[in-house]
Amino acid sequence: MNSNIVHYQSTSPKTVLSDYQKLFSNFPKPQNTPTVVKLNLSWTKFYPAVSTPPWHFEAVLRWLLDSGLSPKNIIPVENRTVVTKVEVGAKNHGWVKIAKKYGVKIHYLTQEKYVPYHPKSKMLVLNQIFPAGILLPQIIMNKPLITLCTLKSHVFTTITGSVKNYFGMLNTNRHFCHRRIHSAIIDLLQIQKELHPEILASMDGSVLGFGPGPRAMEWQPANLILASRDEIALDATAARIIGFDPHQIEFLKLGHRLKLGNIDPKYSHQLPNFHHSARKDTFASRGQKLIYHHTPEWFEKILLRSPITPWSYAASNLYHDSYWYNLVGKPRLKNYLQSDWGKLFNSYVSHA
Repeated sequence: MNSNIVHYQSTSPKTVLSDYQKLFSNFPKPQNTPTVVKLNLSWTKFYPAVSTPPWHFEAVLRWLLDSGLSPKNIIPVENRTVVTKVEVGAKNHGWVKIAKKYGVKIHYLTQEKYVPYHPKSKMLVLNQIFPAGILLPQIIMNKPLITLCTLKSHVFTTITGSVKNYFGMLNTNRHFCHRRIHSAIIDLLQIQKELHPEILASMDGSVLGFGPGPRAMEWQPANLILASRDEIALDATAARIIGFDPHQIEFLKLGHRLKLGNIDPKYSHQLPNFHHSARKDTFASRGQKLIYHHTPEWFEKILLRSPITPWSYAASNLYHDSYWYNLVGKPRLKNYLQSDWGKLFNSYVSHA
């Protein structure tokens, strides 16, 4: 089987669960062995295209269970960040309800043991950023990995898909990597390939998030679902669909050069292009870029790695959760919730 192939197909709110089963039928059935499912929570609040939607999680659980995995061998994981609360986010996105329905336990990495990992591959930056050692959750070690991501843009990495989703496996000091984020996530891709005997990346493109992601985005229906064994190929495909040239995205070029994946996979039919190639920032992301890319590293350490650091998290939450969400996000979210995808989302989180 050619691992560089990206499988994708159209979908709809009425058929998305069965469409995912058709998509996954392109891959060998997983064995009944402990398997990690990496969810993606980029915001505690629900907002379209930001985090793993509930139907994506449910579709993967159905596929694994139908393939013969026992519920105890399915290990969904997600971590908190300095600006998210993972347990609250899991409820807001319907994950807790779905996990309970299928008898599966979500593992919050804040509650898991972290152990030092010593990569066999030559690291580009992680050994420098974490000189005391790279810490990863013990629970994920040497298990097959299924990583769930969404079709969206990102202010630091242009797009964020399967490669960057693994960033959440690092401990809560992972924000130390932002100055060298492209190299850091490629280091993590090398680690993924060492740690996991099998990797499958699945991307939900029910809606597309564009603009200053991963949170403060605009959205539009894309009605697509995608999957691949090759994370570089999948993310390059996502870049093309959104409207970017993957050859202009640093982490994709780097991954291709290091032979970690194929930036130019072959497609059986023409990809859609939504032409959202304009890179946009918010007030908050402009401030972050100023700190990470236009000040000395010692100044960043004072602001973001010292006792005064909580100010930056508070400022980010104040901007995104209070100002942007209420003034800009809510009207966009209202339109989403009135759409067919929004009605499907409500069917997962309603208490009726």
